[in-house]
Amino acid sequence: MTAMVECRSLCKSFGVRPLLDRVNVRLASGEICGLIGSAATGKSLLLKLLCGLQASDGGEIFIAGRRLDASSKEELQQSRKHIGMLFQNNALFDFMTVRDNVAFPLVRSGATSAEEIRERVHQTLRAVGLSGSEEKLPAELSGGMKKRVALARALVARPALLLFDEPTAGLDPVTTARIYELLGAEQARTRATMLLVSSDVDGLRRFVPRLLMLHAGRLRYDGPSDKIDSSEDEVVRQFVRGADEGPL
Repeated sequence: MTAMVECRSLCKSFGVRPLLDRVNVRLASGEICGLIGSAATGKSLLLKLLCGLQASDGGEIFIAGRRLDASSKEELQQSRKHIGMLFQNNALFDFMTVRDNVAFPLVRSGATSAEEIRERVHQTLRAVGLSGSEEKLPAELSGGMKKRVALARALVARPALLLFDEPTAGLDPVTTARIYELLGAEQARTRATMLLVSSDVDGLRRFVPRLLMLHAGRLRYDGPSDKIDSSEDEVVRQFVRGADEGPL
């Protein structure tokens, strides 16, 4: 299958500390994949590199066959039109209503009529269970509602690549299940490639068929989510089992 994402020997350090050390990742078009690992292992950083918000120190990044890390500013802007991202802190505009926050990617692209924008925003907010909240400001929303607004904004433009940083963090089990159901329906409809970072390993592995695990800057696991418990790597086994004893 055609690769939507390909990282080759990707490196990124802050000071003397390498957060990503020669990481290789390939995601096929239409694939759903999860990314796990301990805190401060570079998971969120990898997502930011994939959408051009951070620059790598070495290696190559290809999105849909186009070299992202060597792109001009104009080329990078064009590539970002095909990428949707949900940030860990939601990154909503405080001065914008829910409707305007969700509409932002469509307005910025300039390729959709005002009527189409209104309809797409309405459909997406209804899908995430936020109909009737269009005129509210982020300050009026609960943490879970902010997460769903950010999710709607990532989905509304129907991008080919979706990057989710902790999409279910802080949500109750019912809402979490609904979010995964929504993402599954979205992927079935659009065939988008999805990469999800989550600390909820059990919830994530029920949704994604493939898991990646980062540890100490290296990719320690890349394989089926239902086989990770039996990995030959002690670090991987201890992490997913939550065991007290082990190398971690």
